[in-house]
Formats: sequence, C-alpha cells, structure tokens
Amino acid sequence: MAAKKRASVTDTTTKPEPEKPKPETNQTDPLIRPAKFFTISKFFLVFSIPYFFLILSYYKIEHDLKKSILINAVISFVGFFITVSLIPVASKYVSRRNLFGYDINKKGTPDGSIKVPESLGIVVGIVFLVLTILFQYFNFTADSNWLVEYNAALASICFMILLGFVDDVLDVPWRVKLVLPSIAALPLLMAYAGHTTIIIPKPLAPYVGFEILDLGWIYKLYMGLLAVFCTNSINIHAGLNGLEVGQTVVISCAILIHNIVQIGGSSDFEYKQAHAFSIYLIQPLLATSLALLSFNWYPSSVFVGDTYTYFAGMTMAVAGILGHFSETLLIFFAPQVLNFLLSLPQLAGIIPCPRHRLPRFDPKSGLLTGTNDGTLVNLFLRQFGRKTEKSLCILLLIFQALCCGFCFLLRWFLTGWYK
Repeated sequence: MAAKKRASVTDTTTKPEPEKPKPETNQTDPLIRPAKFFTISKFFLVFSIPYFFLILSYYKIEHDLKKSILINAVISFVGFFITVSLIPVASKYVSRRNLFGYDINKKGTPDGSIKVPESLGIVVGIVFLVLTILFQYFNFTADSNWLVEYNAALASICFMILLGFVDDVLDVPWRVKLVLPSIAALPLLMAYAGHTTIIIPKPLAPYVGFEILDLGWIYKLYMGLLAVFCTNSINIHAGLNGLEVGQTVVISCAILIHNIVQIGGSSDFEYKQAHAFSIYLIQPLLATSLALLSFNWYPSSVFVGDTYTYFAGMTMAVAGILGHFSETLLIFFAPQVLNFLLSLPQLAGIIPCPRHRLPRFDPKSGLLTGTNDGTLVNLFLRQFGRKTEKSLCILLLIFQALCCGFCFLLRWFLTGWYK
C-alpha cells in the first residue's frame, strides 16, 4: 500500500523568466530492483505442470480447440517478456510525473524512504489488450458468434483500465469507486446475448415445480453487481507487497484449471466454447500478472495502483460471466468475500475508517502487528501473531489457494446431486 506524494504547485505574481534548456539527467529516475525471476518460476512451475498435463494428455480435447488454447498460451508467454521489459521503462515516466509512493509497512527503515513508482498496472493492462486483440486474428472469423461478446468484453476491460488510471491520478472517493465498475460493465451488458436462465438445484426442483428459471433483466443486474464486487474486492484486499497481484495469480490458475476440467468432461460444443472463451482472457491475464509480480513481490520495486486491481477484477468477472461459472467464481473469491464482510462496518461508516487500514509496523523487529481495523490482513495477524510482511503475504496466498481447492472439492461432492 502506498501513501502517494504529489508535487505542490505554488502561485507567483512575478513574471517567470524564460526557462533555459537543461541537460537531461536521470537523478530523479528510480533505480528499481531487477525482476525476481526465480520466485516467479516457482509460481509458474507449480501451476503449469498439472495445467498442461490436463490439456495435452489427460483430456481428449478437439484438435482445433486445443490449438486455439495453445496459440493463446504462446502469445501470453511472449506477453510476459514484453511486460517485464516495459515495466522499468514505464516506472521512470510515472515517477517523473510524481506518481510515486512510500512503502508504509517499511516506515522507519531505509526502504521506507524510497520513492516507489505507482500505477504500473497500466503497463499490464495495455499489454493485455494488445495480446487479446491480436489473438482474434488466429481464432475468430468475421462471422463468429463469439466475436461481438469478445470485443464487448475487451471494451469493458479497457474502460476499467482507463477509469482505474483516472482513480490513481485523481484519487477519487470511495462512493465514486463503487460506481466506476458499473459504468465499465455497460459494453458487456449491452452486447450480452447469452442465456439469462439458472438451473434450479435438484433438491429444490420438486418444490418449485420446474428445473429452469428465466431471470431476464435480473440476471443482467446480477452480472453488473458481480463486476462491481470483483473489482472492488481485489482493491480492498491489499496493503502488502505482492498481495494484490498474488491473489489474482492464484485465482487465475484456479479459473484455468476449472475451465480445462469442464471442457474435458463435456460433449456440448457451446459449453466448451464458453469455457474456452474464458481461457482466452485469463491466460494473458496470468502471464502479464506474473511479470508484474516479479517486480511487486517483497520487497516491492513498483506499486500496482488501482489501475491493476480494477483491471484484474473486471477481467476475472468478465471471464466468469461469459464462461457461465459465476457461482464457482464467487467461491474462488471466498477470501475476498470474507474481507468485504469484515470491512463492511467501516466502509458503511458505522465504525470510523482510516485512510490506510494497515497493520502497525515495528522498524526494530521488522514485524507487523494487527490492528482492530476490519480487514483479513489484520485478522490473520490477530489470530496467528506478529509476522513479517513477506510471511504474512505467503500465508494469505496459501489461504487463497486452499479456498480454491475447497471449491473444486465442493463441486466434486455436489456433482449429480446439486445440479
């Protein structure tokens, strides 16, 4: 979490003298730490081995569908290296425009006085859009039924990146932040041509008298609310180096494995296409997020800003909506749901809410102590005791992974009984 410092502008009544050309200097440019490729490689290997085993060996996926998934994976892999190369360049430019912050969880140490470039999520968002737009050349034809919804999804994501960057620059209040995802979701909601029905759980079907219920406009309202929740839930479950990007990486891995399992276990062509559509969005998200994580992992060289949290939340919401697995997505977001419930009294104004609901940092010991603020970060510190920032972040990401694993276990137990 960063406390932004902005340049002050002072008025003067004297006529300014003509500026003399100054030689360019790099004194104000931040010297960011190199990318942590070893840490990222461990993340990647833990996920990629079972993921590609499911695609290439375990499931018999149609050749054309498998080809599209692998082409998308290759494009995403290239996007990883492009993002890694662009982040150091972009960090210089945002710092020159006074878009930087100080790491509050290192206050009182030498690292706490370093200017950390802010809003580097804009790089991830731009690279993501370029990758997903180029992918259309390899997969969609001009008369494809999915092309309209695909471009509508990209329009919503692009809109959210823009609004997130506006938030980083203008620092808009929370009331406005809740509205921004609703505006960004409009292109998707207007172009959505899929079903608006839900399947009644089998135990309840005999009591209601039917198995399928058409919700109509209520379903689209639910889609909009899901977009609002996903974007803001990533944004408020933050405050540690690597936490925002780390939770996105864990959820993205779970979404990809879920999609492959559903494609491999189904014979319905439209059902497979819906889940493949989700893969086409999440693979580039995962690759670019891993690139950002290589700089944002503890100790962080850059801050992601609201640009990234809004972008990541909207992308996963769009993937869940168009992939028709919004219920599963909400279970993947279980830690974010818990964090939102803990935060609700402060967000609603019932309990005083400070600007930064962060734990207290002891510069002598280097440990964080939980406060009474309603966040999952503080709850874990109160329950498990004082911890370093890195160990606390790892613990929270393990909890995120366990919740995703619980979702897979729950779906396995309820298959054939619930729906």
